[in-house]
Amino acid sequence: MEQKLYELHARMCQVFTSPKRLEILNLLKDKELSVNELADLADIPQSNLSQHLTIMREKGMVNTRREGTTIYYSLVNPKIIQAFDIIREILLEKLAQTEKLSKKLHEI
Repeated sequence: MEQKLYELHARMCQVFTSPKRLEILNLLKDKELSVNELADLADIPQSNLSQHLTIMREKGMVNTRREGTTIYYSLVNPKIIQAFDIIREILLEKLAQTEKLSKKLHEI
């Protein structure tokens, strides 16, 4: 059971290896968006976006809903954004520490 959990965790984290997929997750954090809206907001060609969304759907990160010819995407679970935000906070703290250290070194 524990090994299966590690495997699922690793597969889900593969979504986080692309800056563009992280951006897409962030765009979906508060609302459902159509493919066209996502392509415009993420400034990415629709064909490239579709590749990212396919990966995210396969990893269980996003849901789809069809309305006529329009496909809408939303997050499967809002806790995904909580994890995203925690990692982002850690990185911001790390950047701030690096900047502080850099300033101290320049003062010497």
